[in-house]
Amino acid sequence: MKKCIIVFFCMTVAAGAVFASARKEAGADDSLQKIHAKKKFVMGLDDSFPPMGFRNERNEIVGYDVDLAKEVCRRLGWELVLQPIDWNAKEQELATGEIDCIWNGFTITDERKKALLFSPPYLKNAQVIVVKQDSPINSLKDLAGKRAGTQTGSSSVDAIDESPDFKASLREIIEYKDFLTAFMDLDAGGVDAVVADLVVANDSIGRSGKPLRKLHETLVEEEFGIGFRKNDVALEQEVWKTLNNMVKDGMVAQISEIWFGEDISVIGK
Repeated sequence: MKKCIIVFFCMTVAAGAVFASARKEAGADDSLQKIHAKKKFVMGLDDSFPPMGFRNERNEIVGYDVDLAKEVCRRLGWELVLQPIDWNAKEQELATGEIDCIWNGFTITDERKKALLFSPPYLKNAQVIVVKQDSPINSLKDLAGKRAGTQTGSSSVDAIDESPDFKASLREIIEYKDFLTAFMDLDAGGVDAVVADLVVANDSIGRSGKPLRKLHETLVEEEFGIGFRKNDVALEQEVWKTLNNMVKDGMVAQISEIWFGEDISVIGK
């Protein structure tokens, strides 16, 4: 009898060890616990991407995504830390733990979903072409033999690559460190057009007061999401649940109206 008890005990210990090892290999999701413990949520963003995230005249980082994240953190009892990053190395910043998410007009793509966990879409977007008001360019075909600018590392670059005929028709593609610089060079005549996110184009045209306009044709229809590390499911779910609660009580609509003049959020829709 005693021998049977000893054997059963050994088997139980072995099974526990195997289970613990499996959990370790699988990687237990403690992403939400970690944020609750440190009470800080580090948001990686491009601080020159208006109206999603950018620096105002007082050098403060503001924007639509910033206001959404601030309210999420307020409701969850976290301190929001805004961390400007090199947009061309955004995935690396997330993978090394320097930031807890990428939240700044981050376009959901199949390629990015291979390495990242995305929230559901919270805003619709498109890749558009911006030209000077008096430009003779009125269609994508009119850009044949012209120079187009965009931001390096952006989804605009992907949109150009995914439109091979359009890309081949261009004389030159110039990549800038940010869209603000690209629009400045467009105004100065350095390029004939800028390929940019719709929300950025609308904001830049309205904010700059310069004689710019969008073409009616678009390159690609897109959606914005929040990017997390692949295994940080609990953290993503908590942030998304909070955003849905903000939709129900009208806070998302209020923030959207401040930045866009209307509620253009697609959360819960």
